[in-house]
Amino acid sequence: MDNWVIAMMLGVSIFLGALGLFAFLWAVKNGQFDDEEKFLNGAKFDGENELNDAVKREEKKENLKRKYKPE
Repeated sequence: MDNWVIAMMLGVSIFLGALGLFAFLWAVKNGQFDDEEKFLNGAKFDGENELNDAVKREEKKENLKRKYKPE
């Protein structure tokens, strides 16, 4: 293999790596990974029905908290 091919492959790989790093840092800065609850719920509940049931349970909890909240 010629030296220019190796240099070209090295240059392209460094460029793509830098592009990926830039995209990751941009996503972290803009809060793309801040929604921990979504990821945790996705791991806990496999299907759509289980996730809907979990949302309904959370709504019931919030309603009970509001109903019995001491004033």
